[in-house]
Amino acid sequence: MTALIQPSRDALFLRRALLADAAASAATGLLLALGAQALTDLLGLPVPLMRYAGLSLLPFAAIVLIVGLRADPPRVPVLAIATYNALWAIDSLALLASGLVQPSALGAAFIVAQAAAVGAFAWLQWIGVRRLA
Repeated sequence: MTALIQPSRDALFLRRALLADAAASAATGLLLALGAQALTDLLGLPVPLMRYAGLSLLPFAAIVLIVGLRADPPRVPVLAIATYNALWAIDSLALLASGLVQPSALGAAFIVAQAAAVGAFAWLQWIGVRRLA
């Protein structure tokens, strides 16, 4: 009889954070890549910005999914994902503060909300790695 190896509670926490990140990144990527034209009037953001941001999220989501499906996600890739997320959140807020785009109030709220969500994923992933150490 073969015993199944159960992942630790900490590994499960980290996997869930990664899988939630992968799902959110894929959903947001598809929304922005496919809906940029429809969203531009509502959000006041340029179509190319939304389209390229959305397209960049799709391979990222695939990588996060692959790492998140591992029973024990490896430390270095998770730290790279968390760092990427932190930079995305910072860059999003910097874009808003720069004045390079003039989003509508809803567009500004969207930028802040997605930056907060991405920052939260970075934080959860960092906590997950620390708990595994």
